[in-house]
Amino acid sequence: MDDTDRQLISLLRDDGRASVASLAKSLRVSRGTVQNRQARLEADGTIVGYTVRLKPLAENHRIRALMTVSVEGNRIDQVIRDLRGDPAVSALHTTNGRWDIVAELRADSLEAFDAVLGRVRLLDGIANTETSLLLSTYKL
Repeated sequence: MDDTDRQLISLLRDDGRASVASLAKSLRVSRGTVQNRQARLEADGTIVGYTVRLKPLAENHRIRALMTVSVEGNRIDQVIRDLRGDPAVSALHTTNGRWDIVAELRADSLEAFDAVLGRVRLLDGIANTETSLLLSTYKL
């Protein structure tokens, strides 16, 4: 991957629906170059898909939070498997340092969010959690 590939990925992150012509103009390369690079990045698995980003207020799940999770012993695979099965968990990230996992949580109401916290905290293998509600978003 070279600088042109990285710039192409950056442009696609900003607008996954950008036309090949506009990408080529921004990168100062031919349309064929953009098409070939995009196809190669998709074929080699660097680009795995395209998605839609919604404004936070446009989503049904208005309560959003980050939960940091400490896992007992070597049970991280089991905990991740269990968390992936919960519909309120929108993303999982393994980390280094004090916490083993960061889970992004979503719920429709505070009551529903309380239920999510209760379910997650009861999972086998979880030693400790800390949760922070996301109040405002400044960059999407």
